[in-house]
Parts: sequence; structure tokens; C-alpha cells
Amino acid sequence: MPARKIIIDTDPGQDDAVAILLALASPEDVEVLGLTCVAGNVPLPLTTRNARIVCELAGRPDIAVYAGCDRPMGRDLVTAEHVHGKTGLDGPTLPDPTMPMAKGHAVDFIIDQLRTFAPGTVTLCTLGPLTNIATALRKAPDIAARIAKIVLMGGGYFEGGNITPSAEFNIYVDPQAADIVFRCGAPIVVMPLDVTHKALVTQARNDAFRGLGTPAGIAVAQMTDFFERFDKEKYGSTGAPLHDPCVTAYLIQPDLFTGRHINVEIETSSELTMGMTVADWWSVTGRPPNATFMGGIDADGFFDLLTERLARL
Repeated sequence: MPARKIIIDTDPGQDDAVAILLALASPEDVEVLGLTCVAGNVPLPLTTRNARIVCELAGRPDIAVYAGCDRPMGRDLVTAEHVHGKTGLDGPTLPDPTMPMAKGHAVDFIIDQLRTFAPGTVTLCTLGPLTNIATALRKAPDIAARIAKIVLMGGGYFEGGNITPSAEFNIYVDPQAADIVFRCGAPIVVMPLDVTHKALVTQARNDAFRGLGTPAGIAVAQMTDFFERFDKEKYGSTGAPLHDPCVTAYLIQPDLFTGRHINVEIETSSELTMGMTVADWWSVTGRPPNATFMGGIDADGFFDLLTERLARL
């Protein structure tokens, strides 16, 4: 089976970095057509910088990295330096990137790739706010029918929110964009907090990354050393959730995850619950399903896969 063609839409972020590294270490499973950057965890100039740092860490300066939207569609930008540090990649000391940015806008790249390849052959892997994807759908509605799948990290149901009591960060930053994406008709797979909070980087798992002895393995261990301090204090957990790599792990080994095909709506009007993913887990509304909403993960299998693939870099 040929590798799945993917575009990674991202706002790195330490966990975004790990997700990108996992994809670049798995060429037999995924072919990365390019990285499209969006403002989210940190502002756009830093997300584009960080994406190139990660590509160079993986030994892949050939990957095209595009700058996208620098603000949400209808709100002021909210960022997460309190979690990820002032650079977004605090923890390791990594050199500034030398590879250039790709010419053109991320939104145009997304549209072009979906129109260039046969319908149903390009998957969008979204690790941050959905601004770029929604903007592409609004600019070129025809691409919705050409998307193979949208696999996204975002939302929560049983776990509630992580930036407000009811909203997960990626959806909260641009709920209007999320609403457009969830209504677009393309197949959607959601990796919510309900899954990612079960993918904890324990000390033993982080020691396994560090024990690889490679620049990528050591950098990943240092990244998780940094950002886990926030989640361990917040949740009282034994480690930090590794959110975004669940997206790329799903594309490589989907049987690590379990979920339900349900209806998911996005709250866009109430400031109290802005950005909430209203997941009809129990099928009580009668609204048609529009997303596969994951609820379970084989955490040991997930970390085994991640460690094995990072060892390749």
C-alpha cells in the first residue's frame, strides 16, 4: 500500500514537534507534502521558525514550510506561552533554521495540492487552530469533496476543556474556523483531550526517548521535560499529555485508537462556553454524525511506536 499523502497544518509547540518528527520518520506510511503554519501556541513568526527547526532536526530541510494565517477568522489571537514557553519550543537548545520558507501562502498551497492530486488521496493533519483549513474551504469550496480525511487534535467531551472549563485550546482559539471545518462534509477524525490525556509522558517513557542517544531523541526528552511541568501541576498527573502525536500515530497505526462516529457541533456564540465541542456521544440529538470522535488509546502501543520511529532519525 502506498504511503498516504498528508499536509500537516501546525503551530509548533513541543507536542506539534513530536508529531512532525513521527511523520517524517515514517515515510513508508505517510508522505509529507508540506507543512502549513498557523498562529496558535505562539504567533505566526515563531510557528514558522519552529516548523523549520523541527524539519532540520529530522534531517529534512527539503520539506516545504508555508506561512499561513496570523490571526483567527473573527477573534483576537490567544496564545499559550504559559505552556510552551516564549519560543514555543522551550526546553532544548536548537539552532536557528537555515532552510528558507516556501514561497506563497499556506492556504493557496492547501488548495493547490487538493486540486492537483486525485480526489480522496490527500489527508489534512491539523495540530493547531483550524484557521488555515477553514480559510481554504471558504476560498475554494470545491476542495471539501476532494479531501480524503481531516485528522485533527482538538476538543474534548468527558475531559471538558484545558483553556476554559468547556473548551480545548485549538478549538477555542478559532471556533468560527472549527465550525466551518466540522460542517464541510469531509470525513473527520477527532483526537480530543479524552484520548490525549491518556497518552502521558511518564518518567520511564521520557527516559526511553533520552536513551535513544540521538539529537532527535534527546530534544524530544528535553521538550517534554519542559512542558510537562505545567500539566503535572495542573492535573496532578504522573506526566504530560502528548496531544498532537496522536494525529500522526493514527495515520500509521489506527488500531491504537477507539471511538464513535457521532455528531459534533462547535459553540460559537456563548462567551461562557465559546469553542466547546458539543459531542453527541450518546446519540440523543438526532443530528447526523459528522466525525469519528476518539475516546480510547493503547498508550503503551502508542509510546512503543513513537520510540521506535524516533530511533530512525
